[in-house]
Amino acid sequence: MYNNKGRYALMAVFIIAALVCSYYEQYQLAALAAFLLGFVIWSHLKHSSVLMASKHFKNNEFVKAKALLDEVASPERLAKSRRGYYEFMQGNIALKEENWDKAEYHFQLASRFPVGGKTQKGYVLIHLANLALRKKDKEKAEAYTKIAKELADTERSKDIIVKIEKEIGKL
Repeated sequence: MYNNKGRYALMAVFIIAALVCSYYEQYQLAALAAFLLGFVIWSHLKHSSVLMASKHFKNNEFVKAKALLDEVASPERLAKSRRGYYEFMQGNIALKEENWDKAEYHFQLASRFPVGGKTQKGYVLIHLANLALRKKDKEKAEAYTKIAKELADTERSKDIIVKIEKEIGKL
């Protein structure tokens, strides 16, 4: 749950601890430090700063969330559970910046990964349907709306889908 700088500092501490323990012939402690170093490296590659970014995202601090998401060097290495939410947040941030093509790209990726449940997946598809409407692509909008309707379990999402269907009818 650290940002990149925090994880690098922690890695340095574990490396120094392993070296000092080896110097004093405390090989079990050196092995423990090496194990903890490996865990931090694994965590860095598989989880990165997505959890911290999600906290800022939920608090509507999009600038901080974007900065933490930009720290992820290789999103394809993230764990599936983190990758879906990473793409979901990137898509929402792109929507806030009115970058429709980037938002569509990230939401399409988010739709392929677990995002957090039926409701979240439904909202990803609702966003994709809205973006298809923006491009006046009736077929895609209908397809996304059909799938989103199956996943909709809250009144808010059902209302949004009804509004989208009305807009599709106007195309």
